[in-house]
Amino acid sequence: MNCIELLEFLNKGEDSSQQFKENFKSIDKLAVEIAAFANSSGGIIFIGVDNEGNLIGLEKDDIERLNGWISNATSQKIDPPIFVKSEILICNDKRIMVLNIPRGTNKPYAFNKTEFWVKNAGDKRRASREELFRLLQSSKMVYSDEMETDAVFDDFDVNYFVEYYASAYDEKIEFSEIPQKGLLENLRLLKKNHLTLAGLLLFGKNPERIKPQFNIKATYYNGNDVSVSKFIDSEEINGKIIDEFQKGIVFIERNLRRVQKDNNFNAPGELEIPKEAFSEILANALVHRDYFINSSVYINLFLDRLEIVSPGLLPNTLNEENIKLGIHIARNPILLSVLEKEKKFSYKGRGSGIPRVIRLCNEAKINITLVNDVSRQQFKVVFARNVPVS
Repeated sequence: MNCIELLEFLNKGEDSSQQFKENFKSIDKLAVEIAAFANSSGGIIFIGVDNEGNLIGLEKDDIERLNGWISNATSQKIDPPIFVKSEILICNDKRIMVLNIPRGTNKPYAFNKTEFWVKNAGDKRRASREELFRLLQSSKMVYSDEMETDAVFDDFDVNYFVEYYASAYDEKIEFSEIPQKGLLENLRLLKKNHLTLAGLLLFGKNPERIKPQFNIKATYYNGNDVSVSKFIDSEEINGKIIDEFQKGIVFIERNLRRVQKDNNFNAPGELEIPKEAFSEILANALVHRDYFINSSVYINLFLDRLEIVSPGLLPNTLNEENIKLGIHIARNPILLSVLEKEKKFSYKGRGSGIPRVIRLCNEAKINITLVNDVSRQQFKVVFARNVPVS
């Protein structure tokens, strides 16, 4: 970073990715700031800068002390240890320390063993219980789909499971000949007589009774913004994941236009957005969403676009660019292991989905945008309606 680049950063002001500090008078406060960035998306701390972005500068003694504190904070105060990079810039005759904190790959990072901090816009705060679970999930220390729910074995749809098992494994299963609960525990669908979240969402008789927030809210807005007063169509979709998926596809199909691709006017028109493309994205939203966030999957259809919104950011080091290359990380491995064998779901979970969707949209001359929305903690895929690829 040079002086010009530094001033450009400072001109933007503080946010969730950069913080201004005149100085640190306590190693503990420094450690908390580093841990909060590492538990979030990483960022930069500019030391020697006031809250307004004005250059204050540091003395040589300050820099020597801070370098020692950084070393001790990242190795002794923060668990697990984390590597950060620091550099000194001289700008307008002022010494400024720039501290680069990476997005942590071994979350959660604890300060003094017991405190967990995250960034909150330009500030920081202690992680909530839900956020702590999500941090553990990001390091594969816990998965939301294996957590116990309030649903018991009587809430399990045995007939539906038997049908699935016969289709997925090409063999019949007779619960009368094997321990029922033992099999479900081995498949991580049952734990201590309670259905796991995967067991409930995949095979529960009425999943919405226990977890009403994990449904699909589908709306066709009569305009290009959610603030419009009229809906063309709307539906709250509940049921098992496979039911939600199929009903969601039907909602989109019945509201998209059909376009005549050739001169045969008697032939049925093709959907303006390829069905295979939006089916893959809806499947992704249900399989890979963050189930530690109590929110629905949204299908938002506007006059100019289709949006499919999934709660939670892309996990770990994934971003909008590398998922286009087929790179993927399984956030909910139990759901994935079951649904990739479900013929009605048509999902393979090998990372090929997004590249295929992009290819289909390019062939159909449909613009597609992937948005990892940090501020709203959601991932959104946007299909433009009848807008050619530039």
